[in-house]
Formats: sequence, structure tokens, C-alpha cells
Amino acid sequence: MSRRLQSIPGPEGPPARRDNSGDRAQVEVLQAALPSAEDVERVSAVFRLMGDPGRVRILATLLEAGEVCVHDLASVAGLSESSVSQALRLMRAHRVVGARRAGRVVFYRLGDSHVRMLLDLAITHVGHSPAITATPALTDPPTEPNHQEPSS
Repeated sequence: MSRRLQSIPGPEGPPARRDNSGDRAQVEVLQAALPSAEDVERVSAVFRLMGDPGRVRILATLLEAGEVCVHDLASVAGLSESSVSQALRLMRAHRVVGARRAGRVVFYRLGDSHVRMLLDLAITHVGHSPAITATPALTDPPTEPNHQEPSS
């Protein structure tokens, strides 16, 4: 839990309000605990980077293998080398991946333990928590069949 959020009363805190006016003091504490606007933008950028299936395959490969060259990443991820290079450029700019050059070959790895943990947690999360998808049967009101009485 964030150090800033530790001061917020837990479930045993004040009784729930019924008038929808909210608890102004709690709102102020929660607002003060929010990350800065700059940090929110940076976190959003990282999640956008990780929101592409091809990039997730690249990152999952790096999670499993440690260091991998572009050619091998492209082969494993089922992408072209230029697509992998472009994705790695974006992820490197946001420090999601790091690189090590060995002669003419560049080996890529996850940026740090935070990236490793975030990716590992995301993969674990989707394995334990299947997403709820909206289907017409669940979101649309039921319709009555259009029965017509036979004409006599």
C-alpha cells in the first residue's frame, strides 16, 4: 500500500453516509494521495506500451529468456524485425527495456525488476481472473418474440 494511502481509514472507519454528500475530509486525503499529473501520464504511457499484443509477446519472451536479440524476438513473437525494432525503440525510451551491445548484435532485456514484477503480475492476473465480456444477451434487455396470431 502506498505510504500516502496508509493514513486513510479502513473498513472499520466511520460509518457509511447515506446522503450522497460524501466525506469531504476523506476526499481531500484521497486527492492528496494521488500521484502527480506528470506521474499519472508516465504510468499511462507505460500501460499503453504494454497494451499491444505484439509488445506483450516481446516482453513475455524477455521475461522468460532474460536477454534476446531482435532476430530471435521477431521469430518468437511472430513479428517482422522492423516491427520488433520499432516496439523496442518505444519501450526503451520509456525504460521498459534495456539493451546491451555485443559487437554488431544488440541484446534486449526487461528494464528493471519493477517492469518484471508488473508484467509477471499482469500475466498471473489474467490467468486467475478471466475478463467479463459484454455480450448482447447480458447487456440488451430481453425482447419478446414477435408472434402473430394466424388470420382466420
